[in-house]
Amino acid sequence: MNLSLSASACYRFGVNYTPTRQWYYCWNDFDADGIRRDLDTIAELGADHIRLQLIWPWFQPNPNWVSPAHLDRLRTVMTIAGERGLDVCVVALDGWLSGYAFLPAFGGRESIYTAPLFREAQELYFTELARALQPLANFLGFDLGNEMNCCWPATCAEGDAWQQWALALLERLAPGRDHVNGVDHNPWFGDTTFSPAALARQPRRVAIHAWSEFTGALRRGGPLDAPAVGLCAALTTLAKAYAGDPAKPVWIQEFGAAPDWMPANVISDFLEHSVRRAVTAGATWFTWWCSHDLDRGLAFASLEYELGLITLDQKIKPAGLRFRELATEFRGQTPVAPAAVPPPPTGSRTEEATWRWLTARAPE
Repeated sequence: MNLSLSASACYRFGVNYTPTRQWYYCWNDFDADGIRRDLDTIAELGADHIRLQLIWPWFQPNPNWVSPAHLDRLRTVMTIAGERGLDVCVVALDGWLSGYAFLPAFGGRESIYTAPLFREAQELYFTELARALQPLANFLGFDLGNEMNCCWPATCAEGDAWQQWALALLERLAPGRDHVNGVDHNPWFGDTTFSPAALARQPRRVAIHAWSEFTGALRRGGPLDAPAVGLCAALTTLAKAYAGDPAKPVWIQEFGAAPDWMPANVISDFLEHSVRRAVTAGATWFTWWCSHDLDRGLAFASLEYELGLITLDQKIKPAGLRFRELATEFRGQTPVAPAAVPPPPTGSRTEEATWRWLTARAPE
């Protein structure tokens, strides 16, 4: 049975879904049986939701047309997930995914945040997606896009205005759902595309991507030292500080570990310590990257292949078993928000300045 879609005061545990058959190329070479097998094993993990990536240029190859075939395939995946008790966050404007950039075939060098052509195209795209998804009980909400700043950097003024417009549109099209903007750490650590204040205040829930490698945490200690295992907690505190609200809901939407970065036998402990510290800081939703390992027959960077909790042949790895234990433990507990949050950083935003704030102010 799906959990309440409006329940902010609950813990949720899920995974970023990576299909074992054809990765996300499956949208063009669709295999419903392979997706059923994948989601069967994800349900065995104790997950209650998945984050599902669309590929924008394939769903909307023309500004005036959204593919009915791809919408049908999306509804099929949603149905398969619902049958397994999995709610689904649908990521629309991808964009950046596992080291590849999928760019729209139209618009040229125009800004996707300000150009009228893109605004009109996005409104059509979101309208068609919402028409397909809004009737479904397991539709958790939209993520605007996956780390959009990686493909489409802009000034913070442009990004903030666009985010406000997009969130308002989605609330009108799919009211009451959890619509978020899942950016990477760069807008929190520097001056690019979206301001931390807008990221923290405009959505009802803040989506955090907490990568120990890319943020530089692993340059500040080992995988089980405070900078790495405290990163989810630290970024939770940072988001709440910018929101000015200790009760602001925080979703650790991406966190993970590759054997390229730490020994494989350490990943389970890294996962557990990261979750426990973030719970103390007030995070309530956790979505590991990713569900399954990737097919080595496809051309990805080395770090991408073994990020999963599940192998390509549907075996749950030790980190997956630890994930299941944590999901079982926390799901019945009542979250407690911190009593207060510190003031946010002041002055220029740089990686070093942000790390000084995180180290000095974030909870151990």
